Amino acid sequence: MNNTVLLKGNEAMSEAAIRAGCGAYFGYPITPQNEITAYMAKHMLEKDRIFIQAESEIAAINMVYGASCAGARAMTSSSSPGISLKQEAMSYAAGADVPLVLINVVRGGPGLGNIAPSQADYFQSTRGGGHGDYYCIVLAPKSVQEAADFTYEAFDLADKYRMPVIVQADGMIGQMMEGVVLPPDKSPEDLPRPDWVVGKMKCRAPRHVTSIHLVPEELEELTMARFKRYEEIKAAETRHEFLGAEDADIILAAYGTCARVCLGAKQLAEKAGIRAGLFRPITLWPFPYKALGKIAAAGKPILTVEMSLGQMVEDVKLATLEIPNGTKRPGIYLLGHTGGVIPTEGEVFAEIKRILQIEK
Repeated sequence: MNNTVLLKGNEAMSEAAIRAGCGAYFGYPITPQNEITAYMAKHMLEKDRIFIQAESEIAAINMVYGASCAGARAMTSSSSPGISLKQEAMSYAAGADVPLVLINVVRGGPGLGNIAPSQADYFQSTRGGGHGDYYCIVLAPKSVQEAADFTYEAFDLADKYRMPVIVQADGMIGQMMEGVVLPPDKSPEDLPRPDWVVGKMKCRAPRHVTSIHLVPEELEELTMARFKRYEEIKAAETRHEFLGAEDADIILAAYGTCARVCLGAKQLAEKAGIRAGLFRPITLWPFPYKALGKIAAAGKPILTVEMSLGQMVEDVKLATLEIPNGTKRPGIYLLGHTGGVIPTEGEVFAEIKRILQIEK
């Protein structure tokens, strides 16, 4: 029996969240992620779960914070400027060790920009986004199947590490339709029963969940403990995909929609006798520095392709710090577009040929 269904990326992420046991969704409309809010409005209520279209993005994320503190698996979604408005509460959640899931279907910016696909929220998601010292786990799907799978897993990661998890899908992934095999429904018995949540009931003691700690030394101690947990996450959860030989003539580095474009460019290069490798970070944070550094040690040029004017390329450069002293460091190049412009396979292939001519 074929269990594949045809869904938009936004719909697949919504259904995956429901199947993961999302008990509360709070959102606010913004293109290109409106299908998420519409899908959750219908199907969450069908299952007697909580759905609220909040009065603003700020209200929505704070409702998620409150629901998560009470022990619910809670989620919100938005796109770029809406995500910016959510950053204060994301910092609160990180500072209080509160798990939550946020989906960002990225559009062109800065400002209101446009509704076309973009990847220019990379810095925002991988560097915390809000104030203070913290990180969020960031998962970047390249397909509708991965969008569903990563959303489903995001809830487990959030609960396991007690932190916000972001599923970062550019607007193309959110709007495209593909076949997807949906994950199984989790029963209430499958869900975690956290012992830290707030409340005063017969079955549990009163607790106070907060991110405010007015004694500097106490705040530093808590933050240092959180960063120790981040190191555990780096060791256990860093993910990537590499296609091609590590001694390829050139390495392409890309994620999301750009990784799909680069796969086509890789095929064009191979038809022309050029060996091209494709390195795709799956976790944007933690970024797979060691894995890319090992590949970069071959000294071959790296072309970073992204729908921004140079954000992930900074992490690509940092990855070369893993190269031992005395080893040739690769040339690092950027093919970047912004404003919702998507690079083409032909354009990437032309840049591959140009770079190899320079490197001769």
